[in-house]
Amino acid sequence: MTLLAFDELQSRSLTLSVRATALVFDDPVSKRLLDQIERIAPSDATVLIMGETGTGKELVARHIHALSNRSKNTFGALNCAALSENLIESELFGHEKGAFTGAINNKDGWFETANKGSLFLDEVGDLPLGLQAKLLRVLQEREVVKVGSRQPIPVDVRIIAATNVNLEEAVAASHFRADLYYRFNVATIQLTPLRERPGDILPLAQHFLKIYGDRLGYKNATLTPAAELALLHYDWPGNIRELENAVHRALLVCPGNHLRPEDFKLSGIRISQNSPAISTSSLENALANLFEKAPPKLHEIIEETVIRTAFNFCEKNQVQTAKLLDVSRNVLRHKLNLYGMLPTPTKSRAAA
Repeated sequence: MTLLAFDELQSRSLTLSVRATALVFDDPVSKRLLDQIERIAPSDATVLIMGETGTGKELVARHIHALSNRSKNTFGALNCAALSENLIESELFGHEKGAFTGAINNKDGWFETANKGSLFLDEVGDLPLGLQAKLLRVLQEREVVKVGSRQPIPVDVRIIAATNVNLEEAVAASHFRADLYYRFNVATIQLTPLRERPGDILPLAQHFLKIYGDRLGYKNATLTPAAELALLHYDWPGNIRELENAVHRALLVCPGNHLRPEDFKLSGIRISQNSPAISTSSLENALANLFEKAPPKLHEIIEETVIRTAFNFCEKNQVQTAKLLDVSRNVLRHKLNLYGMLPTPTKSRAAA
């Protein structure tokens, strides 16, 4: 079994993006993935990693860096969805003192920090269109211009991008630049969901069992045969991250050293087409009532209601709403604007 753990590669302190903390290559699907990684890594080609949330995209990126000729230099990581639109540009390209309110010192961006190394850009599908254009220029010209400066700075950085968004669909919907997509899409790695590589489930569970068992003072914590079956038959919608959390939680509630199926409490949150976790009968009844009335623009009414409810549920946080609805932030922002849910900019007195 080949196991890749976060701490074997680099300290957490060097990144703004910490995701799944372990990845194994035991399942035949994963072994083929490892072969692909080992072929791509030595080159300087830009890599696009695609996969569901929690599948270990950052770990794959770190492994690519570790196997490359840049491994002795910095690996930087930035979650593009975790920062506001105004902050992302500063984080990527840096800024000069006085460039904006609060810029009390000069600051190097991640491109300068990762010079001669690799830069992992997570959730690139959520990048605003304006920033996409600036990023494209950096990739083309291999130089950055700090916010508040006019002086270009040469950089030599290998880009490893990741997304859980279908970028081809985003391009078709004009939410992502086609030229930037082609720049990213040089070497593509598609990560398979955990439910489709069952050979990795138990090795991963054993790894997390050892990690958290040692931290919590367990001696030889094990999975019962029934627990192993429960883990193998669960769909893992949250992938590796969900499995890690499930093992940790089970150890906290387990009365002994042997983890049982009931310690994992998986049945209440199972998500699959055959046995959905949440009853949709109430929703189906509400839709049936709407269908009987057949109001005009029914689809827009349903979509607007879903988006408005989710937006209010997330206290009008666009990043959290996009994650809840499993859409990119650009798509969400377009819908919010379409349905008048974004605040109208206040005109200045001079303009008035």
